[in-house]
Amino acid sequence: MVADTERERPRADTTAVERPHVDRWVENRPGAGWSAAALRELWDYRELALAFALKTLRVRYKQTVFGVSWAVLQPVLSVMLFTIVFGRLVGVPTDGLPYVVFNYAGMILWLYVSASVTSAAQSLVETRELVTKVYFPRLVAPLSAAAPGIVDFLIAFVILVAMLVYYGITPGWALALTPLWVLAAVATAVAVGVPLAALNVQYRDVRQALPLLLQLWLFASPVVYSSSLVTGAWQYVYALNPLSTVLDGFRWSVAGGPAPGGSESLVSLVVVVVLLVTGFLYFGRVQRSFPDVV
Repeated sequence: MVADTERERPRADTTAVERPHVDRWVENRPGAGWSAAALRELWDYRELALAFALKTLRVRYKQTVFGVSWAVLQPVLSVMLFTIVFGRLVGVPTDGLPYVVFNYAGMILWLYVSASVTSAAQSLVETRELVTKVYFPRLVAPLSAAAPGIVDFLIAFVILVAMLVYYGITPGWALALTPLWVLAAVATAVAVGVPLAALNVQYRDVRQALPLLLQLWLFASPVVYSSSLVTGAWQYVYALNPLSTVLDGFRWSVAGGPAPGGSESLVSLVVVVVLLVTGFLYFGRVQRSFPDVV
């Protein structure tokens, strides 16, 4: 009789203990792909994105002697070196602008993009404790990485204004388009940083290869030299690097350099859109595996 009673006893108690644990684990994994609800969720977690951005700023200048002065020192020191090498020794064309202004204008935008891409690529790995234990839209991490660099850029931009005044350069009507070129730089950084963040979770080689890739990207972009050196059909090949158009457009707006070509700009725009779409789709497809491999 006792044995029969034991066999007939329901197992609801065991299920009740195990089930909540399974549910919590499943809830920590976002679904694969994207939906309207998933995109709306990004807006709901905007405060978390702000917290990530502020943390990045604090860590960047924590226990530094010069603090936020590095936002100016880094481009200024780089410009001093490139001015000696490319401005005086090589004598590269600068589209009629003083080399200091030409190089500094490109350098501050390049430093923003490179810092944002680096931060985005490391964002998920650096928040692995949250990724494995707490649910939040994973895309929040790499997207928030694009924000802190704007602070450095704005600080460095003040020095650019001072340079324009010193050299007597008066921007034209294109100055009103400056925010659009900055937004284009943000879009480029996000388009590259988001897929790299996903790849870095699975393959830590990304962290090792990224400095070299960024260095190659620097010299493949018109930061230290003018894109006017590229002529003919090669201009369209060169425009496959979207920063070539972004940098030329930014200089055109703030310093009166040559305007970027319309057809080349279209090529760069298509590249950025393709990178954004494919990068977001790849991120959405693999994000469910992040807690297992991060």
